[in-house]
Amino acid sequence: MAVEGGMKCVKYLIFIFNFLFWICGCALIGLGIYVLIQMQNPHLFKNASSGAPIVIIAVGVVIFFISFFGCCGAAKENYCMVTTFAVLLVLIFLVEIAAAIAGYVYRNQIQNAFTDTLMDDIKNYNSSQISRDTINNLQRDFKCCGVKNYTDWYDYEPFKSRHEVPSSCCIVNATDCGKDISKIYTDPCVSKIESWIKSSIGIIAGVALGIAFFEVLGIIFACCLMRGIRSGYEVM
Repeated sequence: MAVEGGMKCVKYLIFIFNFLFWICGCALIGLGIYVLIQMQNPHLFKNASSGAPIVIIAVGVVIFFISFFGCCGAAKENYCMVTTFAVLLVLIFLVEIAAAIAGYVYRNQIQNAFTDTLMDDIKNYNSSQISRDTINNLQRDFKCCGVKNYTDWYDYEPFKSRHEVPSSCCIVNATDCGKDISKIYTDPCVSKIESWIKSSIGIIAGVALGIAFFEVLGIIFACCLMRGIRSGYEVM
């Protein structure tokens, strides 16, 4: 009876875990959508960092469905389904670790790629509507001007000859406000975005650690239930 009761407990724990795991999947989906909304222009992060929010959403969707898969395996006491659930959970956990390591190792390359992308948008400001909208929205939302400095605009026409910046740099939009330094934002956009990321890193890290914790619990509970089912104990 002790073993039977223990297996019942594990079975219910897997149900609870999968419910929490389902919540984590929803949280990841929400986090990815939140990042996309904050960026407002996802093409800003092309090259190395282009699909980061979409990857977060995709992982959330995968977790969302795996949690239902785990529930079915536990409810039916199906050894194959529970084993598959545990294996998929291990694979996701390893992928997340690899992604975190890669992000840390290549953080400088990602920053450089982002900076180069913005510089290209400034260069193509007058020839590309996408670049123009990207830079204007970025400067308005983050209250910044230029990539590394507001003087970045002075390297390209027509701002070079006029010695001014776009009106999106202006604190208050007015005629010829871009010619008066006292009326524009002087903080570089790269620095403002870095500050925003740093202020959000605590939330991101907390979500990541919470998900990892529940994944490890899920793997342990699934292995226990697999052992119980394989041993032929009654769990109902």
